[in-house]
Amino acid sequence: MTVTLHVCTTCRAGEPVPEGDIPPGARLQAALTATGAPEGVRIVGVECLSACNAGCAVALSAPGCWSYVYGRMTTDDAPEILAGAAAYAQSADGIVPWRERPVIFRKQSLARIPPLTPIPTETQDV
Repeated sequence: MTVTLHVCTTCRAGEPVPEGDIPPGARLQAALTATGAPEGVRIVGVECLSACNAGCAVALSAPGCWSYVYGRMTTDDAPEILAGAAAYAQSADGIVPWRERPVIFRKQSLARIPPLTPIPTETQDV
C-alpha cells in the first residue's frame, strides 16, 4: 500500500512571511524530502490543509484507511513525522496503536477522518 504524507507548503505557522521568504510549511516539506520518505510513503506538497490556526500541518492518507491531520509541526519534527508515516504505512487500516505513535502524533492530532470505503467487519449493523 502506498501512503501519502501531505505537507501544507503554504503554512505560515501563525506568523507573517515577508515577501520572498519561504513559508515554514515549505521549509518543513524540504526537510522531510531531504531526510527521505520511508518505504511505502510518498511526500506530496499541497497548497492548504485548512489548519491555518495550527500550522504547520501534515496529513496522512491511504486508500481504505483512516486519515489523520496533525498540526504545530516544525522542521525539527521531521524525523518523528517520518517515523509516524512509516508506522501508518505498516498498518492495515491506518490505525497505529497509541503507544506506537510518535509523541507529536499523540499530542498534536487535529482530525481523524474515516475511510472513504468501508472497512470490512465481521458483522454489520442493519
